[in-house]
Amino acid sequence: MTARTRPKKDTDMKPPIHENVKIHAEDGVLQVTLDNPPANAINAPNSRALGEVMLEFRDDPDLRVAIITGGGDKFFSAGWDLKNAVDEIIEDPDYGVGGFGGIQDLLGMNKPIICAVNGICCGGGFEFALDADILIAADTATFAFPEINVGTYAPAACIALPKRIPYHIAMEMLLTGRWFDAEEAHRWGLINHVVPKADLMDKAWEMARKLAKGPPLVFAATKEIVRDAENKKFQDALNKVNAGQYKTVEIMIPSEDRKEGPRAFVEKRAPNFRGV
Repeated sequence: MTARTRPKKDTDMKPPIHENVKIHAEDGVLQVTLDNPPANAINAPNSRALGEVMLEFRDDPDLRVAIITGGGDKFFSAGWDLKNAVDEIIEDPDYGVGGFGGIQDLLGMNKPIICAVNGICCGGGFEFALDADILIAADTATFAFPEINVGTYAPAACIALPKRIPYHIAMEMLLTGRWFDAEEAHRWGLINHVVPKADLMDKAWEMARKLAKGPPLVFAATKEIVRDAENKKFQDALNKVNAGQYKTVEIMIPSEDRKEGPRAFVEKRAPNFRGV
């Protein structure tokens, strides 16, 4: 197991049970690095480890934001581990509590997740990245859904991609498996920011620290509403909000944090959101 170092102790989070998953916690931020050379492929064992890490992140009140990135200089993640593909198809593997990559099926994930795409991001690795809330990419990053070239498909991408970008662009990507660079990904709205590779983690941590100072109860309410409203009509979703039918909203409305924001504004100081 790779030991983690952290200048400021925020949590007693246990290290993951797989050598391909490295964690580092600092200032309320958890960095999770998928480090499976040479391509940071995702297989059943490291997917289960990622799921355990993200489950603990979800439930740890001292951790407010997560950053996910890839180890090494070349790959963020090539996705599904094709070396084990035949065995996994036959055995119907257990990818863990969060499904493939540890986030896709993890219920109640109401904390912000940033993905720092440091290199090649394709297939299941691209699906893994799209599970995050905010994506920052190095200017050298490249993207593709090349599953079509090995006779299979990208199931989560088939659902998510046409909702994120224009239908015809999404279908071209899914049906041809063509590669595109970070600038094109940014142009279609698939990533938030493109930065020089040397600045990638600094940018990710800058954003994470900013979010970590924000109101966690509001983040939780925002993520629950956005997730639930995705397939609802606007008025139906708004009626549900107004009727107080979201648990996170019920918790947030009477909270001390909701009073802290206006109080800090009047007192001309930075708010201190404690998640209560």
